Amino acid sequence: MRPQRPPHDPNPRGRDDWGAPAWPPGPHGRFGDGRRHPHGPHSGWRGAYGIGPRGPFVPPQARLWLPVIVSLVVQLAVVTAQLSAASPPVPPAGVALALLLSVLGPAALIGARRFAGPAVVAVTVVAVADALVDPSVFSAYVAVLFAAALAVVRGAGVWAVASVTVGWAASFVGAGLLGIAWEPVPLVLLTAGLVVSLGFGSSIRSRRERFAQLRTLQSRRRVDAAQQERVRIARELHDVLAHSLSSINVQAGVGLHLLESQPDKAGEALAAIKATSKQALDEVRSVLGILRGDADESEAPLVPEADLASLPRLVENIRSDSLSIELDSDLRSAPSAAAQLALYRIAQECLTNIVRHSGATSARVELREVGDDLILRVSDNGRGVADDLGDVAGKGLLGMRERAELLGGRLEAVTLEPHGFAVTATIPRSTDRSSPMAGTR
Repeated sequence: MRPQRPPHDPNPRGRDDWGAPAWPPGPHGRFGDGRRHPHGPHSGWRGAYGIGPRGPFVPPQARLWLPVIVSLVVQLAVVTAQLSAASPPVPPAGVALALLLSVLGPAALIGARRFAGPAVVAVTVVAVADALVDPSVFSAYVAVLFAAALAVVRGAGVWAVASVTVGWAASFVGAGLLGIAWEPVPLVLLTAGLVVSLGFGSSIRSRRERFAQLRTLQSRRRVDAAQQERVRIARELHDVLAHSLSSINVQAGVGLHLLESQPDKAGEALAAIKATSKQALDEVRSVLGILRGDADESEAPLVPEADLASLPRLVENIRSDSLSIELDSDLRSAPSAAAQLALYRIAQECLTNIVRHSGATSARVELREVGDDLILRVSDNGRGVADDLGDVAGKGLLGMRERAELLGGRLEAVTLEPHGFAVTATIPRSTDRSSPMAGTR
């Protein structure tokens, strides 16, 4: 079931009001605790003061209205103070114009979330007009600071830089034409403020882009991990079931053939089917237990054992009147458990394919220890890989090759002349590299 978003969640699209992806979610929620923490993932003084990875904490609705309210309050306060202290009093038309310009700039900020580019142009035009009307007041540029930062964050950096640059130049040209002389200290502070505003917006946008890339990377890693897990599950279930089902199929055919003429032999075939099916069920339960995480790693290995000690029994179970199999093993010491499992599964897959597809009358299994490597070679005198079995054989070879390569080894398959097929697997005798399923028995 898809997890439901909390009913009080003010940010249902997973994006903040500055238009960027929110903080990447953890495995149990956005901040790893199963819920969206109101102050970000940090605790202690950082959480207490609302300082998180996205900067000082501001509620979503406040982030939308804070620039508007702050710029409006500052401008109205400054204009009201100047109008009150003016001597002689300002005419009503001048008061109305001053108040109108004080409201227009912050009002234009309301559209900055959706139309960041046009909004920064409108706010800059109002600020330039306000500065030319009353050159002693720079409060109109408070809205420009917010608009420029918002425009950069929203991806309208060209609009922001162009608006600030053109507005600044227009202010100087207009001041020169009107004979206005600006004080140097406020002018320097305002210039520095505009530069800082653009830099602040660029910094926020860069951070949001990094977080977006992180979210994408996490998503890709989850997809890759799921794909690898599916491959491991498919390989394990194939190795566990393919041999057993092939053996059951052969024994069932023998039983049907001998049912009337030799009932005793048919009974032996049925007994073999029962034993093989029980072994297959045990192995499937073992694999499923590993996949569910039910198995206790401290316990003894799960049954049945899938190691090189079981190789003679595997050969004996497959050997029949129509297929003779020779086993030649020469190991001086016990390899690692992962190497034994991989070699056993490869030998099992090879013998199963010989029974199902090759039409061979004889096969040979050779196991050698050469230096630090174990070499397994399984050959037969069958027809090799037929064209109509290419996909089947290809999938089997792919699974065997994956097993060998997971342990740092390699696998080669060749068609023999004049007839036959051989698979050779080379695996390091002792290795720490193994598949996460390497412990499956």
